[in-house]
Amino acid sequence: MLFLLQELATRQPPPPLQWIGSEAWIIDPEILRFNMCAGAIGFGIPRSVIPGLREFLLDLSPEQALKSPLLTEFWESSFSCSLKGSSDGARECDGSEDIHALQNPYTDTSQLRITNMVYKATYAIAHAIHGVICNDTQCDKSTKFAPWQILDQLKRVNFTTKNGFQVSFDSSGDPVAVYELINWQVKKDGGLDFVTVGQYDSSRPKGQEFSMSKAIIWMRGQTEVPRSVCSESCPPGTRKAVQKGKPVCCYDCIPCAEGEISNKTDSLNCVRCPPEFWPNTQRDSCLPKPVEFLSWDDTLSIILTVFSITGAFIAVCVTAVFCKHRTSPIVRANNSELSFLLLFSLTLCFLCSLTFIGRPSEWSCMLRHTAFGITFVLCISCVLGKTIVVLMAFRATLPGSNAMKWFGPPQQRLSVLTFTLIQVLICVLWLTTSPPLPFKNLKYYKERIILECGLGSAIGFWAVLGYIGFLALLCFILAFLARKLPDNFNEAKFITFSMLIFCAVWISFIPAYVSSPGKFTVAVEIFAILASSFGLTFSIFVPKCFIIMFRPEQNTKKHLMGKGPSKAL
Repeated sequence: MLFLLQELATRQPPPPLQWIGSEAWIIDPEILRFNMCAGAIGFGIPRSVIPGLREFLLDLSPEQALKSPLLTEFWESSFSCSLKGSSDGARECDGSEDIHALQNPYTDTSQLRITNMVYKATYAIAHAIHGVICNDTQCDKSTKFAPWQILDQLKRVNFTTKNGFQVSFDSSGDPVAVYELINWQVKKDGGLDFVTVGQYDSSRPKGQEFSMSKAIIWMRGQTEVPRSVCSESCPPGTRKAVQKGKPVCCYDCIPCAEGEISNKTDSLNCVRCPPEFWPNTQRDSCLPKPVEFLSWDDTLSIILTVFSITGAFIAVCVTAVFCKHRTSPIVRANNSELSFLLLFSLTLCFLCSLTFIGRPSEWSCMLRHTAFGITFVLCISCVLGKTIVVLMAFRATLPGSNAMKWFGPPQQRLSVLTFTLIQVLICVLWLTTSPPLPFKNLKYYKERIILECGLGSAIGFWAVLGYIGFLALLCFILAFLARKLPDNFNEAKFITFSMLIFCAVWISFIPAYVSSPGKFTVAVEIFAILASSFGLTFSIFVPKCFIIMFRPEQNTKKHLMGKGPSKAL
């Protein structure tokens, strides 16, 4: 420490350092001369006064000094004289030397620290010897003893010295740990002095071992604890990044990256949250990601539900009108049985859209896709049957044609059943091989989970849609071919228009379905179902209902056969 402090003392100005000393030098009077160490703190051996020691030291006479080479050297160097006489010209001590007038470490007994340790050690050994050679009544100074006896007795000594220190040893052979907190403070004359500002005593109750008695004066006379780093502590949610070319206590606080947190102060690294968790705003804890799906209380769900129920209600109302006027020519003209079956299937189409709303589950995922596929095939099969009936009906008017013989009511029912069973078979294969099941989509959004129905087998899903599209395209082609039939019988034109709407909706559905995020994917699917269902309902049945309710004069067999006066609808 001397070499280090001497080197630092030559630098101007000395570096502004807060020194924290070990017991080895914090109580060394020789180092106390370095004023740049003002404010140094450290634990040191307690200072004490040994009773009678100063008087004993000051009672030294020239005659006693001659008895010891060490004391002789001390006397001669202190008074610059020779006790024995010498030939080097030094004056001879004449007895006028006064040791009481000396001002040196020999006479200064105010900072006895190591000395007190020697004092206690000497008395401890004395008590141990006393315990070996003495009994309750007398001591035998001629008793022979071995070192191990002294050691054994030393473990049991327990006494108090004259200056108030308790001396005892624990099972490990250690004494009670007692230290003073030493602070180097500037005196009025500008020098430094050892000032005890606190104490540590291991014999005190737990939590009360350390106590402060005075305020600490830190470097440069500060009363506040100096900062030991050049950067503020990094709060949770950030990590430390050392500044290039600077000490390790100089660093920047970098916010944790997206998806990572740090929940400690001065964290060196950030930790990534588990897949189903996401950091809070402060990025000091991971919170469960919110789960998103098209719930019943969502505004969009409410709107779609209203449209779905409205569509089903319209289909039921049309069914009621047709049922009331089932004997009228316009209802009977194109197989009323297919019309009622088509209205029933349209009602199911409107209602099946409701299965897409709510939290996805295993049953709802399998139900929504299969119900949608089967009801729409049933619906298109009925429309296809009506289209073929229209074509066959007018072909039957040709001389020698018996086309209607091969597509009567039994054949119509069988065709609808066959087309529908094919879709049922596709759905059964889809559900048995790889059914649609709910899964948590963690890829589309980083900060939330999309709970959706997985397709399971993509082939099954697109097979269901493709089969519906095939029937719709076939129906559209046949209706288009029949578009030039007599004007008074508008069935083919209406079917053509309805299939045009249907195909347009589902062709636009594919890119919208693929690109829509989260719950809007389901909303797009529901919208496509409702739009195509409304298109079929309004295109095929509304014109007939208009004639039934408001143009009863056109609801005649002659008019439908083109033999009566025609009016534009």
